Amino acid sequence: MPNIGWTELIVILFLVLLLFGANKLPDLARSMGRSARIFKSEVKEMREEDEAGTATQQRQIESAPAQETRSATQEADFWDRPENQPR
Repeated sequence: MPNIGWTELIVILFLVLLLFGANKLPDLARSMGRSARIFKSEVKEMREEDEAGTATQQRQIESAPAQETRSATQEADFWDRPENQPR
């Protein structure tokens, strides 16, 4: 991926100025700022929900009784079922 230098940035800014005009640039910047702020708050909210869900799951795991492991006969029975046979 090529690096963008100062001359490329100046050309891009000049093209944006030509396309949108000087009057529309403040509105464009304002709407981009609002969009970034909304995106940031949504990401923060999603993280908080994820952390709360993880904490709830951790409490459920800790409070659940210990489950017994499968015996060797149960595992052998699993492979004897027709749906688990190789074709």
